[in-house]
Amino acid sequence: MYNLLITGASQGIGAAIVKHFAQQSAMTIFALARNECKLNELASFCNRASNGSKVIPVAVDLDQADYELLVRRLMVYTATFDVVIHNAGFMVNKPFESIQPDDFNSVFSTNVKVPFFLTQALLPVLKAGAHVLAISSMGGLQGSQKYPGLSVYSSAKGALAVLMESLAAELSDRQISFNALALGSVQTEMLQKAFPGYHAPVEPARMAEFIAWFALNGQKVMNGKILPVASSNP
Repeated sequence: MYNLLITGASQGIGAAIVKHFAQQSAMTIFALARNECKLNELASFCNRASNGSKVIPVAVDLDQADYELLVRRLMVYTATFDVVIHNAGFMVNKPFESIQPDDFNSVFSTNVKVPFFLTQALLPVLKAGAHVLAISSMGGLQGSQKYPGLSVYSSAKGALAVLMESLAAELSDRQISFNALALGSVQTEMLQKAFPGYHAPVEPARMAEFIAWFALNGQKVMNGKILPVASSNP
């Protein structure tokens, strides 16, 4: 039985990852997000069609959470985790001159602070051989094409990817792998807000299939790596 935790699970790529894992056998999937209604609908849908797996919805505002208290709440269901996917993201699309401190703080909180402190709180309950996977962006990858209005988002996603590199080095004695996937454009609600009218070539379900495979297998061959996963970068 695998125990998996996925943030940003109520919509987009996160919901698609949950649905994909729920179709497998012997998976307990902890789906975390703010929107309790959407989470409950997702869990109900997945559990009705389950192949022996179970989705547990956990409504929580991770930007404001007490992470140690959250982990104790999760420990009611399981003592250890095999996979953590830091999928939750937040984007602001504004010209550099218009960015306010609240914009900066919101983007860095969701994309960097939450994965940092949630991983810290989860560390004692990550199994040997566990995989912590961050969903970064091509916009945060050194040398990739950058876009006007995304200076804060790209900077935060770059920081998230480097965090995984840093944890792989610092915690190398823990038998835990830390990797990041730098995604190109995927047809999500967040992308549509940033690029109105643009249609990405990859749907969430297709990307979720790859992410789920990598989450269970990538740590067998790599640690502390940032892997570009893109057919386009809008």
